[in-house]
Amino acid sequence: MTQTKLSVLLMIGAMFVFTLMDAVAKVLTQEIGVWPTLWTRYLGQAVLVFLIVLPRFGKIVKTSFPLLQLARSVFLMCATMCFFWGISNIGLAEATAIMDISPVLITLGAVLFLGERIGIRRLIGIIGALIGALIVIRPGSDVFSVYALFPLGAAICYSGYNIITRFVGAREDPWTSLFYTALFGAIVFSTIVPFHWQPLSVFTITLMAALSVMATSAQWLLIKALSLGEASLLAPIGYIALIFATLWGFLLFGDLPDQWTVIGALVIVASGVYVWSRERKAG
Repeated sequence: MTQTKLSVLLMIGAMFVFTLMDAVAKVLTQEIGVWPTLWTRYLGQAVLVFLIVLPRFGKIVKTSFPLLQLARSVFLMCATMCFFWGISNIGLAEATAIMDISPVLITLGAVLFLGERIGIRRLIGIIGALIGALIVIRPGSDVFSVYALFPLGAAICYSGYNIITRFVGAREDPWTSLFYTALFGAIVFSTIVPFHWQPLSVFTITLMAALSVMATSAQWLLIKALSLGEASLLAPIGYIALIFATLWGFLLFGDLPDQWTVIGALVIVASGVYVWSRERKAG
């Protein structure tokens, strides 16, 4: 098997595990609340990452960009927080569809903050993705939920995280960034969770352990995929997460997206793939 094919399989695996993690997180938020779920996701990942990098811990903790690592950690923590609040109240497919506007927001952010150029075709793609998000969210309609704005906030925060990663990523070990983002979230949520603690059953403890393992595994699969394949090749594969999210939503919660959510999701995916294709040609 070639490196390219392996990277594609790893990327699909990452999206599979990420969306399954989201499904487990949705169950946990219903069992113990959002704050303990967030704490579990970050503390578990921090512990597991620490154990994985322990043989070279001294090298991993060294960073030349402490403020940027802090900014990345804040953006990712806010993205996770918004997304978990969203999926605790709306369907996985709807939340994932809205979150999928992040690639075009990254393009827009790169223009605004990194000075990258943008043409009329990319601008059309960005506008198209935003229209798709509005179709899913449907503000002003009877089906509108304020919780649908949380995945939108998650997409914005995740875009900020990725824009900083574009600068830091090539200069530092990915495990350094993974360690600091997990550690920061674990510290912050450890100060909040005592005020929202719930009694734990064997079922919830099992789910908490699974969430920690899935979060770390998904990140590892993503890092490994990007280390073997070109980001420009793997980027559109990320949209397969929408299929997996719909599958978990149906199997675990009996949720199926309505026709407007499907239409909005298709508009978002089409716009994202179009922007990606323009960036690949420009690159």
